[in-house]
Amino acid sequence: MSNELKNVLRPVIDSSTKVLIVGSMPGKQSLEKQQYYGNPRNHFWPILGEILEVNIPDDYGRRLKLLKSNHIGLWDTIESCERKGSLDAAIRNEKPNDFKTLFEQYPNIELVLFNGGKAFEVFKKHIGFEVLVGRAYQKMPSTSPIPGKNIKSFEEKLEDWRVMQSYLSI
Repeated sequence: MSNELKNVLRPVIDSSTKVLIVGSMPGKQSLEKQQYYGNPRNHFWPILGEILEVNIPDDYGRRLKLLKSNHIGLWDTIESCERKGSLDAAIRNEKPNDFKTLFEQYPNIELVLFNGGKAFEVFKKHIGFEVLVGRAYQKMPSTSPIPGKNIKSFEEKLEDWRVMQSYLSI
C-alpha cells in the first residue's frame, strides 16, 4: 500500500496579500477536513488571533476571510509526498508546489514566513531562495502541537511570530 499523499489545499491568497505563511504538508486531520491547520491543538489560529487582536471564528470560511482581510496568505511547500502519519519527520519523496509562478502572479508579497523547519528545508532544497529576491523571509517556530526538538512555549512562539505585524499595519 502506498503512503502517497496529495495536498488538496489550494493557496489562500489574493492580490492584496503581503505576508505569505508557508507550511510543509498538512497533517492527517487537516487533509481530512480540507482545512489549513485543522488540528484543534495546533497553535496557528490562536497565535493569529493574538497578533490580529481578534477572536478567531469557528467557521473555516470566516477564518480565511479574516486572513485575506488582514493581507495574510497561506500555502505549503509540498504538493505531494509519501508519509505515514502526520509527522514532518516522516515525509519522503516530496514534490514541491510551484512558487515561482505564485510569486509572479502575486508580486505584492513582502514577507514569507516558513512555519517550521521542514517547510524551510523543503523550500531551500527544491525551490531555492532565489525566487524570494526582494522579499523578506524567515524560518519560524512550528505551530504544530506535535512535540519535537526546540520546543517553545506558546508565548515564545507568539513573540517570534509577531515579526509579521509591521507588514500588516496593525
